[in-house]
Amino acid sequence: MDELHNILNEYRKKAKTHQKVESKTASSEEVPVLEKGDDFSEEGEESHFSSIPDIFFDKIIIDYKLNRVEILVLMYIYRKVWCLPNLYKIHGISPVLSHAQMSKELSLTIEELYGALRKLEEMDFIKTIRSGQYFSRKFFSKELDEKFQMNYDDMDF
Repeated sequence: MDELHNILNEYRKKAKTHQKVESKTASSEEVPVLEKGDDFSEEGEESHFSSIPDIFFDKIIIDYKLNRVEILVLMYIYRKVWCLPNLYKIHGISPVLSHAQMSKELSLTIEELYGALRKLEEMDFIKTIRSGQYFSRKFFSKELDEKFQMNYDDMDF
């Protein structure tokens, strides 16, 4: 009987958390704010949101046959360049990354990481500035960057 009470208490906590999130997202103007300890974050971590252009979902996923690892690496670099505090954001350049740290954070082997980086560079999604530092277009192509008025301080790669 005690197990049943524990299960019901857990269910009520989860239902309460989901209601909290739903009520915060009711307004289309409002950005959802999750509180520490909500089901959507790791223990002790705060939840954050990243802005990914719709062009990624509308064009890149459909037109390019990227595998899971390539998408993971591309979104990681994109997040480092455009979604997190970055001194080189106006140039579209990621901060210097440790490949070992990057592979650890993405739960990839170093070989998988290098393979994905090579493939993304071949497809022109990224350019290597130097080992561990990458240029990434915000809208994924020069034409789209121009359309959305991204010029990277007239840096042409």
